[in-house]
Amino acid sequence: MMKTTSPKKIVIMGAAGRDFHNFNVVYKHDPTSHVIAFTATQIPTIADRRYPPALAGKLYPEGIAIVPETELATLCREQAIDEVILAYSDISHARVMHKASIVLAAGADFRLLGPEHTMIRSRIPVIAICAVRTGCGKSQTARWLSRKLKQQGLQVAVIRHPMPYGDLERQAVQRFATNEDLHAAACTIEEREEYEPHLALGNLVYAGVDYAEITRQAEAEADVILWDGGNNDFPFIRPDLHIVLVDPLRPNHETSHHPGETVLRMADIVLVAKSNSAADADIQRVTENVKRINPTAQIVRSASPVTLDDPAAITGRRVIVVEDGPSITHGSMAYGAGYVAATQAQAGEVIDPRTSAVKEIAVVYNQYPHIGQVLPAVGYHPAQLQALADTINASDAEVVVSATPCDLAALIQIDKPVVRARYEFAEVGTPGLGSLVEAFLQQRALV
Repeated sequence: MMKTTSPKKIVIMGAAGRDFHNFNVVYKHDPTSHVIAFTATQIPTIADRRYPPALAGKLYPEGIAIVPETELATLCREQAIDEVILAYSDISHARVMHKASIVLAAGADFRLLGPEHTMIRSRIPVIAICAVRTGCGKSQTARWLSRKLKQQGLQVAVIRHPMPYGDLERQAVQRFATNEDLHAAACTIEEREEYEPHLALGNLVYAGVDYAEITRQAEAEADVILWDGGNNDFPFIRPDLHIVLVDPLRPNHETSHHPGETVLRMADIVLVAKSNSAADADIQRVTENVKRINPTAQIVRSASPVTLDDPAAITGRRVIVVEDGPSITHGSMAYGAGYVAATQAQAGEVIDPRTSAVKEIAVVYNQYPHIGQVLPAVGYHPAQLQALADTINASDAEVVVSATPCDLAALIQIDKPVVRARYEFAEVGTPGLGSLVEAFLQQRALV
């Protein structure tokens, strides 16, 4: 009599992104494993719902539960979980092992799925923009590169790292060509920060949950896929050219966070970003770290110049600074481009947003105590978006400096003038990123 083996019980720890992707490409059709639940962290309101049956597949007719990560240990014990998969990014190496310790003590094995088992192959060339930490400058680099590719006569499809915080089934494959598409999809501030600048350049943007289908659809419309990565994660699609940013404003973070160190070790080209703002000693230290960790990578530099739409409106005035949300929260940055721009424009005073923070925003400051005198542009759901508006309007500021890449004034009612701070990519030194990308295109006979 043949012995039957029960499927291995799996829990996937995530934050509404790589967790769903790992399930789709590794576990969805695997009868030897059964995913009991996803756990959720970082993003509010994504727990206490289900990964829908339409996406989970025939092995999961009732879908899959999504529960708060705080229930992980209890879940492992009560369900006799065999294996827990960590599937989210920008988490310190120490915290990875703290999570592992919780899992091991609860009786399960702890595992990370790597690039080889989770990357999708594309039939057209893929250029990936990734980074060792959130907030290194991937977005402006991807925008600049998209322009360079289009100048070569290439059709470009930008595929963004996932941010499916709403109706997962509806968000399985998202295609954005206009701002009206963003409204129709009820995109959050975090999504708009990434999508709006690409749409302003005429770029077609894909995102969602089912990245195999997203890749297939993008291939039908493009000559090149540009993977615009999120946080410090490695790509979901196998890159033919892998560009990774490091940040000399945060030296030694090259090896401090998961999976940023993995990404750096995978890089073909390493871009030392923000060279216009960092100290020479920190640029040198980061460069030496890169050479030690990935000696075969080509190293280039870039700048992130910041401009204000109306600097005179800030000079001598009381301002409240709104920064890009993810960079300031889990990216561990105390401030960003908005604070720099306000200081350079000689603002009379930068108001501390904590003095007017309403409850939902105060929770963010408590969760991320490193944040300085700036307001992260959080808005994962309507209540949080309203809290952002209430905090700004209750402040004693005369002017709002908005450094979020999305049009904040179009999303919330602000009772003060808004001056936008914008930051772009600029090459520094030779060889530059452009010449290395052009060599890649020539090698692939794309130009």
